[in-house]
Amino acid sequence: MAKRILDCFASDFKQFTKQELLESIRKSEGRVIACETIGTIRPMLGDVTNAEFVCALGADILLLNMFDVQNPVIQGLPQKDPAQTIQLIKELTGRPVGINLEPVDPNKEGETDPLWKMSEGRRATLENAQRACDMGVDMILLTGNPGMGVSNEAIEKTLQLYREKLGDKVILAAGKMHAAGILEEAAEQIITKEDVKRFRKAGADILLFPAPATVPGITTEYIRGLVSYAHSLGALTITAIGTSQEGADTDTIRQIALMCKMTGTDIHHLGDAGYAGMSLPENIQAYSVAIRGIRHTYHRMAASIRR
Repeated sequence: MAKRILDCFASDFKQFTKQELLESIRKSEGRVIACETIGTIRPMLGDVTNAEFVCALGADILLLNMFDVQNPVIQGLPQKDPAQTIQLIKELTGRPVGINLEPVDPNKEGETDPLWKMSEGRRATLENAQRACDMGVDMILLTGNPGMGVSNEAIEKTLQLYREKLGDKVILAAGKMHAAGILEEAAEQIITKEDVKRFRKAGADILLFPAPATVPGITTEYIRGLVSYAHSLGALTITAIGTSQEGADTDTIRQIALMCKMTGTDIHHLGDAGYAGMSLPENIQAYSVAIRGIRHTYHRMAASIRR
C-alpha cells in the first residue's frame, strides 16, 4: 500500500505506479501542493531551475506549463539530451512531474499574448501525449493558457482519445482555471456539474477547478459542490490558482488556501505567474503552512532527494 504523500521521500515517488500515486494523494486528506513553473523563462535564481526552487519551498508535485515535448526547454538545467529532460528534473527534485497539454478547439483558436503563443509540442495531440509518456511524465493535465481557445468539448474528446490509446500509462487530469479564450465558458460556466460528469466518464482521474475567489462568481460553496460530486464519481480534484493571484500578498494566499481546504479538494495548485515563471516563493510557503502546518511544511522542504 502507498504511503500518504506527506510521508513520502524521493525513493517512494520513484517506485510509485499510477494507482499508488493517486492513493498517496487521496490519503493525504487535502494537504498536497502542486506548483506550476514555466521552463522557457529565465529562472528566478538564474542557474537554479524554477522547478527546483518550488520544491525547496514545499511543492509535492511539479507541473510544467508551456512544456513543448517536441522541443523541451527548462532554463537552468545542466545540458543533457532533450529527451532526458523530464528524467533529469525528477533526479534533481525527487518529485512526480506533470505537464500541461492544451486541447485547442480548431474553430476557436485565438490570438494571444506572445508569451503564450502556441507551439506544436504543446498541443494535446496523441503523438505529444505518447511522447510525454515515453519521457517519464507522471501526469498530463488537459487545460488551457490565456486566450488559447481551449473548450470543454475539446477537453472531453481528448480525454476519450487518451484513455483509449494510452490506457493506464499516465494520470489524466482535466479542467480549466479560467476561460482560456472561450468567453461562453467564463465565470461559473468554466466548469459545471455536467462537465465533471462528462470528463470523468471520458477518463479523467483528476478534475481541476478554479480556486474560490480566483475567478468572478466562483465561491467556496460552488466549488465545494463540484468537488463533492467529483469524489462521488471516484475522481480526485485540484483547486487551481491560475489568475496571477499566486503573485498576491500572503494574506490573500492564506485566505484562498483555507477556502480551498473547505471545498474538500485533494490537491492545491499554485500557478506560474508570480513575477513570471513560478509563484512568489513566500506564497508557496505561506500556502503550505496554512493547509498543513509548520511540521509537514518543513518536512517536505528539508527532506533530502537522496532518501
